[in-house]
Amino acid sequence: MSLLWKLFMAFGSATMLGYGGGPSIIPLYQDQVVNRNGWMDTSEFGSALAFGNALPGPIATKLAAYIGFKVAGWGGAIVALSAVVLPTALLMVVLSGILVKLEHVPVIKGMIKGVQPVIFTMMALLAYDFAKYAFQPGTSALGLSFLPFMIACMFFIMVQYLHWNPVWGILGSLAIGALFLRG
Repeated sequence: MSLLWKLFMAFGSATMLGYGGGPSIIPLYQDQVVNRNGWMDTSEFGSALAFGNALPGPIATKLAAYIGFKVAGWGGAIVALSAVVLPTALLMVVLSGILVKLEHVPVIKGMIKGVQPVIFTMMALLAYDFAKYAFQPGTSALGLSFLPFMIACMFFIMVQYLHWNPVWGILGSLAIGALFLRG
C-alpha cells in the first residue's frame, strides 16, 4: 500500500507544480521517477517518453499510466493516472470561475508572464537531457550515425515551415527507425 501512496504523491505533486500543460510537467515527472524514487533510469524514462509521444493523447497521462504499471502493475497504473487527472480536474473546476473574474487584473497578468520563462527553461533542460539519448552515434544498423539528427531536422521543417500534421513525421520516423536504426 505504501508503494501506491508513493506513486500517488509523486505524480500528484509533480502534476500540481507543473504549470503550462503536459510538456512542462515532464521534467518534474523525470525528477520524481528517476532521481527521487529510482523507479527508472534516465534512459528508460527517455524511451518511455519517446514511445508515449508516438501515441495519441496527452503525454502526462500516458507517462503516468505506463510508469505506474511498470512500478506496481494495474493498481499502480490506476493510482498514478488518478494522481494526474483528479487533483487538476477538481482544481480547474473550482478555480475557473475565479480566474475568469481576475484575468484582467495586472498582478495576475504579471504572474502569468513571470512564470513563462521558467516553463521555457524547464522544457529546454528536458530537451537538452533527452538529446543525448536521441542522437547517439553509431546506433544505426547501416552505420548511419547522422540519421537521428536528420530525422529531427526533417521533422522540424515539416511541422514548422511546411505545416504538416506531426502525425506524418511520427509515422515516418517509426518506419525509418524500424528499417535503419535497429542497432
